[in-house]
Amino acid sequence: MAAISHTILALRRDPRLLKIPPYLSALCITVGLVWLLLLPLNEYSRQTYISENALLPGQVHTYFGGSEQNIFNAYKQEVRALTGKSQDDISQKLDEILKSSGLKVARQKYEYQAAGKTYGGENIYAILHAPRGDATEAIVLVAAWRNMDEELNQGGVALVLTLTRYFKRWSLWSKDIIFLITPDSKAGPQAWVDAYHDAHSPPSVASLPLKSGALQGAIVVDNALDHRFESLHITYDGINGQLPNLDLFNTAVSIASGQMGIGVSLQRMWKHGDTYRERLRTMLRGMISQALGHASGPHSSFIPYHVDAITLQAVGDGWQDEMAMGRCVESLFRSLNNLLEHLHQSFFFYLLMQANRFVSIGTYLPSAMLVAVNFTIMAIALWLQSGRPPKTKIALPQKGEKTPELKMVMIKQDGMTAVIPKQELATLERHLFLPVVVILGLHFLGVVPLSIFNNTNQTNLSQALFVFNLFNFALPDLLALLISSYAPLTHQQRLLTKCFSLVLLGMFLATLATLNFSLAFLIGLLASPLSFLGVPPSEPPKVEVSPPWTIATRILSSIALHALAPGVVLFAVCTYSGVSVEEVLAQAAFGWNVSGLWTQVIVWCVWWPAWLVGGIFVSPLRLRNRT
Repeated sequence: MAAISHTILALRRDPRLLKIPPYLSALCITVGLVWLLLLPLNEYSRQTYISENALLPGQVHTYFGGSEQNIFNAYKQEVRALTGKSQDDISQKLDEILKSSGLKVARQKYEYQAAGKTYGGENIYAILHAPRGDATEAIVLVAAWRNMDEELNQGGVALVLTLTRYFKRWSLWSKDIIFLITPDSKAGPQAWVDAYHDAHSPPSVASLPLKSGALQGAIVVDNALDHRFESLHITYDGINGQLPNLDLFNTAVSIASGQMGIGVSLQRMWKHGDTYRERLRTMLRGMISQALGHASGPHSSFIPYHVDAITLQAVGDGWQDEMAMGRCVESLFRSLNNLLEHLHQSFFFYLLMQANRFVSIGTYLPSAMLVAVNFTIMAIALWLQSGRPPKTKIALPQKGEKTPELKMVMIKQDGMTAVIPKQELATLERHLFLPVVVILGLHFLGVVPLSIFNNTNQTNLSQALFVFNLFNFALPDLLALLISSYAPLTHQQRLLTKCFSLVLLGMFLATLATLNFSLAFLIGLLASPLSFLGVPPSEPPKVEVSPPWTIATRILSSIALHALAPGVVLFAVCTYSGVSVEEVLAQAAFGWNVSGLWTQVIVWCVWWPAWLVGGIFVSPLRLRNRT
């Protein structure tokens, strides 16, 4: 037993143990990626279902149709006649139409500034008070004058105006219904929902003169087509990757496909054959949208306030008409009207891969956690290395000299005794001040690009990214030279700096995975080379001048890291997808200034500082060690 204990204690100094973490880290990344790719299989995903029994989707007979078609056509002509008119003329006409339905009508002006552009307009809304309610709860029906593609939402606005007259005739409502028409699909809904919850910023956003009860749900209607449609495209992504309760999505799918016989699509997958490939594409598209965190429709502004919302968009060329879409909205409102409490029984964290198939958080979360834990594993290994004293070689005695004595220590534990060399238990004192200062300084440096891209005029954003990428290419070398000249780090402090960088990155990503899984997973994959590149060796170099092969390795590592810099990745992705860099950065700036988007905070204050640390340690201008 003493021999076994001796062996175990001696293993803590075995250099072979410190060769395991890189392989273990690579294994975690690989398993995490494979885990994600397995999710579309039937064994790891499941059919959607309704958890809230009170919804009763499709259990009521809908009556919208018949003469309502003529009313709809008349309103559609009114909407077309307003094309090209001023905002005041449009608001005045909509005000008259809503008042003619016998509803209380109010307006709200707003104005936002983002990326050098002004987003202003006037929301108009009406409230139908529930005959059987007490104004404590409300449901919102929304139509934006122009949809996310900047097209005139003629069918959507006309349908909302028609439903105001139709819903007014029914006495079954137990919740108030708010009919909201906004000038656009992003700023208008955000201004209205902010003011409804008293979270707006006057005077740029006016207060609401009329309010109802707590919002239980919101349905957005989008139909810019001038002909019959084929299917309904349901958009559900919210700000910062938040999602509505899955029961709302399932209810809409059940009503559209089951009761009305209308096809349903999501994530712009117009034709879905329910194959593995199409499931994976749908899931990845949803992950990218969730990672970006921007508003995908007017419904996105409601979700941060715990108001479940979706957008119903008419797409394709088929035989379904506006009355079928109206019956879907009617049946959906009848289901929401049945609720006795806020939707809570189903999932708020999920990945959809088809209209009737999903994966819950308990199944997909381990993949992001495995990617995040690889940084923690490497950080622990670097922490252990930083406390190991350098190896001391015992010189062989010359003739006539005594053999140097090796000091031994006796360890007793649990009735076992072991005798090991004293140096096996030695631990160096860790000097933490400089590594902590370097890490904090680099993380605070992320405020610079965050401020630049959120406050630059939209016409200059492309040039700003180009200039930043050029400067960022030389920044690691400049920082390495600066640190070497004014605050040279010891080998131990270099290990600690890299350790702190990786442990912070792993901690941030593991926490983020519970809030926005997609953003944490994608950034974790893009940052995974940092676990292997720029890691100081376990022992300080024996010579100050690096051999040629070491310099070549540093140059290749530096090139690989620069190819994965945040700015370069953004430019490459935009070029590959055919999207304008200027538009992406403008949307991010709008989200930051208007919607509270924090995706760029993760990019510039979490990912970029960790990338900088890696770039500093692989810089050809090698950090000079302080003895």
